[in-house]
Amino acid sequence: MKHNHDTHEQHNHKNHHQHMIQDFKRRFYVVLVFTIPILLLSETIQGWLSLNLGFAGDEYILLGLSTIVFFYGGWPFLRGSYNEIFKEQLGMMTLIALALVVAYSYSTATVLGLEGSDFFWELVTLILIMLLGHWIEMKSVLKASSALDELAKLIPDTAHRMDGDDTNDVPTSDIETGDVVLVKPGEQIPLDGVIVKGNSHIDESILTGESKPVSKGKDDEVIAGSLNGNSAIQIRISHGSEDSYVSNIIRIVNESQQAKSKTQNLTDKAAFYLTIIAITIGLITLTYWYLATSDLAFAITRMATVMIITCPHALGLAIPLVVANSTTLAAKNGLIIRNRTAFENARNITTMVFDKTGTLTEGVFAIQHYESLSEEYSAEDVLRIAGSIESQSEHPIATAFMNKLEKEDINTEDVEESVIIQGKGIKGTINKQEYFVVSRKYLNEHSISIDDSNHGTGTESYLVKDNEALGYFLLKDKIRESSKSAIQSLQERGISCWMLTGDNEAIAKEVSDELGLDGYFAEVLPDHKQEKIKSLKDENEIVAMTGDGVNDAPALAESNIGIAVGSGTDVAVETADIILADSDPKDIVNLTLFGSKTYSKMIQNLIWATAYNIVAIPLAAGILYNQGILISPAVGAIFMSLSTVVVAINASLLSFSD
Repeated sequence: MKHNHDTHEQHNHKNHHQHMIQDFKRRFYVVLVFTIPILLLSETIQGWLSLNLGFAGDEYILLGLSTIVFFYGGWPFLRGSYNEIFKEQLGMMTLIALALVVAYSYSTATVLGLEGSDFFWELVTLILIMLLGHWIEMKSVLKASSALDELAKLIPDTAHRMDGDDTNDVPTSDIETGDVVLVKPGEQIPLDGVIVKGNSHIDESILTGESKPVSKGKDDEVIAGSLNGNSAIQIRISHGSEDSYVSNIIRIVNESQQAKSKTQNLTDKAAFYLTIIAITIGLITLTYWYLATSDLAFAITRMATVMIITCPHALGLAIPLVVANSTTLAAKNGLIIRNRTAFENARNITTMVFDKTGTLTEGVFAIQHYESLSEEYSAEDVLRIAGSIESQSEHPIATAFMNKLEKEDINTEDVEESVIIQGKGIKGTINKQEYFVVSRKYLNEHSISIDDSNHGTGTESYLVKDNEALGYFLLKDKIRESSKSAIQSLQERGISCWMLTGDNEAIAKEVSDELGLDGYFAEVLPDHKQEKIKSLKDENEIVAMTGDGVNDAPALAESNIGIAVGSGTDVAVETADIILADSDPKDIVNLTLFGSKTYSKMIQNLIWATAYNIVAIPLAAGILYNQGILISPAVGAIFMSLSTVVVAINASLLSFSD
């Protein structure tokens, strides 16, 4: 129910945002129509154009038209300022509203008899420019945020549900966990599941960023929204539409966009203080020029210009625009950000720790050699017994046993009971006899002796009964092609790379030497991985840990930045800060690079949103008045809007790839 509630809230938020965009657009065009006659009736504009359009009572028409613009066009800013004041969070709306109220009140007073000149044309052009700026900015935010909605469109409305040998087309929302659906060539996979029949090449590029289609067959996972190749497949549904990979991505990314990092909190504080500074300088400017010139209109104009040009509008959007764009780009490339502060801190990583199996290696074990160690059991016997017990496990090693049994056409036996031995293996009961399929570490702990003369380098498993080793199995896991280049790229960036594995010393050293790692931890049980991460942190290293989010959960939580890799459909890994849809080490490199690029964009926007005030504020206050340089409120609004537009454009230029 919570998911439905979240989705409903997100939908309502988007609809509200779209309504606001249409509202600003409508107000902009209405104000534009009124602005034309107001400009033509203004003496200043007439002087510039050498026109004489004045007539008796024209000032009242000017007042009437400007009043409509003030209340209709200025209403969003007046209402916004009320909310800011009520919440005691002064910001850009307060500044804009204050400038509008001062300009309108003073101009109205001049029409009603106060000595001075009105600046209605400056008031309406300010409102016009502010409406245009808000319209453009809100469209930019919605465009970045709405890009994720394209993922939802990947889910087909109907699916071919299998009923025996027949198929029925039913709404995808009616498909339940456990149902089998047929996916024809060229169709998109409706929901997450496991292939039960057929082989095909699956294009997951829209979800993982990997352009090359992946070959998949029986027992392989497939993700909703990915595109089936040129062969029909049948899949058993493992997640409903509400819990699918795509739904979880949208939920997590929306949460990420709404969450604030330390950088954003700093920006909020800066915007608040800039508002206070602007109001203070505005009042000082008003007081100075009124005392210096006794010209209240001029003094008010200077004050209004200062407050407008110092408006922290660009500052308020500097970070959110980058956040919206970066989370969307990241998600479309298989990188899901759950903790924005951790993501921004990726630029500070000094040590990257990799889990070996499934990250640096493909995680697909194959039995290279097996033999009996007992005269009572043949090689086929030990493979059948060990394979039967491993069939109760979901570990990659279990898959190797099942593949070997299938290849050699050996049937499994019934396992009456099985228990996982954390980090060491599995035990099971067959025909009331208890067997263990365990690692070398288990043998050492229980003083079980074996003959090592014919054993090679790889992952070793043993079949044990009554503290006697009955069989030996040597498994190997292939190193990923991209692992070495990824390690080299990270090391070139000054990041040391370590490996954390439960495998034995010989295997760990072999992999470490081949990849050129800076170090490794071997024979580490899952519950001890956390201690290794802590030992690196104790050496003042900024540590990122990459793991599968299950056995590695404590280590992910202990690290400065926890990265869950190869999570497949299990994207809601609570202990991870960042989730990678694929297990490819090159995505780790992309993460660090993109994190640095995102942070740089934030800093660039912050600098642009604040630094221009160093020049703009003195000019707005009239510091060069004696040199004939003066900025009007309308020009100040243009400068302020330009800074906002530059911030928006800079944020949109953020790209995932170089």
